[in-house]
Amino acid sequence: MKKEFELELTNLDVLVKELKDIIKNEDTIIILRGDLASGKTTLVKSYVKSLGLSDLVTSPTFSLQAIYSNNIFHYDVYNKTLQEFISLGMLEEFEKEGIHFVEWGDEKLETILKDYGYRVILVEIEKKDNKRLYKINA
Repeated sequence: MKKEFELELTNLDVLVKELKDIIKNEDTIIILRGDLASGKTTLVKSYVKSLGLSDLVTSPTFSLQAIYSNNIFHYDVYNKTLQEFISLGMLEEFEKEGIHFVEWGDEKLETILKDYGYRVILVEIEKKDNKRLYKINA
């Protein structure tokens, strides 16, 4: 299933609702791709907020992983190669029940995760002036 949404960063409710409808409380990995400052972390913030959680959501660029409310996992592999990510034992983290958001996950990581049998959704984000084009491939 492929869907597209063109939205302002301040109004991600429609996109978050769509993601929740696709996820349906199932363990899922969501790979977020887009240029710097395209809104990957902002999308994760909106998702966490929509659950009524007050966790502080920031990009885990240097920490590699953040966990919100024990079952929402947030990764940023911008500064790591896939081999480094794997050698740090991060693939095992996907075994934990919950929703996993991965910023900067490339095609190789996507293929590995699917080969392991994980449910993977790809969200590509393109900057368009003061809006963003979100492409969901589930």
